[in-house]
Amino acid sequence: MTTADEPLMTVAWDEGRVRLVDQTLLPNRLEYREYGDWRDVAEAIRLMVVRGAPAIGCAAALGLALAGQNTHASSRAEFDAAMEAAAAVFRSARPTAVNLFWAVDRMMGVLRRCRGGVDEARRVLLGEALQMLDEDIATNRSLGMHGAALLRDGDTVLTHCNAGALACVAYGTALGVIRAAWAAGKHLRVFADETRPRLQGMKLTAWELHREGIPVTVIADNMAASLMRKGLVSCVIVGADRIAANGDTANKIGTYGLAISAHHHSVPFYVAAPISTVDFTLETGDGIPIEERPSEEMTHINGIRIAPEGVPVINPAFDVTPHELITAIITEEGVVRPPFSEGLAEALARQKTRRSKEQTCE
Repeated sequence: MTTADEPLMTVAWDEGRVRLVDQTLLPNRLEYREYGDWRDVAEAIRLMVVRGAPAIGCAAALGLALAGQNTHASSRAEFDAAMEAAAAVFRSARPTAVNLFWAVDRMMGVLRRCRGGVDEARRVLLGEALQMLDEDIATNRSLGMHGAALLRDGDTVLTHCNAGALACVAYGTALGVIRAAWAAGKHLRVFADETRPRLQGMKLTAWELHREGIPVTVIADNMAASLMRKGLVSCVIVGADRIAANGDTANKIGTYGLAISAHHHSVPFYVAAPISTVDFTLETGDGIPIEERPSEEMTHINGIRIAPEGVPVINPAFDVTPHELITAIITEEGVVRPPFSEGLAEALARQKTRRSKEQTCE
């Protein structure tokens, strides 16, 4: 258990086991789950014990490292085959968050480049996964610093779903911007959309901010436009699960409607996400796969049915906001403004150059 004074570490490696905050229990209880079997880590991703694109990616990386530690393969050929099978399971856990696929591809890439035996392969995989955790925290702090410059003292920020420490290893993307601005002495207020049907805004975002003493008010999803019309919202900041090369952004269902309302009321609409969330293989958001979640998430709350028996529902977990409705995308490489196709490509190039220089210095 942690106290309110201790930073959240949503994803961690603890003496040969993967340690995750169980987000299905929040806000009532802050508890951790430890996993000694990689298959259970994949299931935790599927069941949203861990959620949020960066957190999912890092959890999958640790899960693959765990698979490497646990396999009884005696040769590299057997080891590599076991890892390919585990990678396929992780890729199938959730379809929309591109960080999951990015992390699995990165882990399998470092495995293919490793020329040593099984023990060396295990060491390399664990080292890469732990490095990804450190990078996530550094990335979010850099992203937060860039985004904080967009906020003024006294601003009221509207958020949707949860893009905080719980959605990452620590600190957060959209909430990382708010944290950085708050730490810089800017007095902010936050409206947290409840975010139906799983209520991540009310359960998770409000819990995170309240825990740190940042003023937060929960609102129903259908209140946002009215608050904007009254001039009570300074800007909207959301996270992302996948961003196409042109800036089209997949995020929690309801984000698109917020963007439309913000555009109509001339309220800046910001997306905060690391470069790893950009899928440069997709020219537009039309190709982003949208996860369909179980109908029970709509028809039940805490196991209690709230919908009539037999009434069909649809439950897409995400929607896609067209780039035309986005004011800017906040990344660890800076704030990217339209045209996003050029700006995101330039940010990726800066990141590659910076990392190349860092590796040279090492």
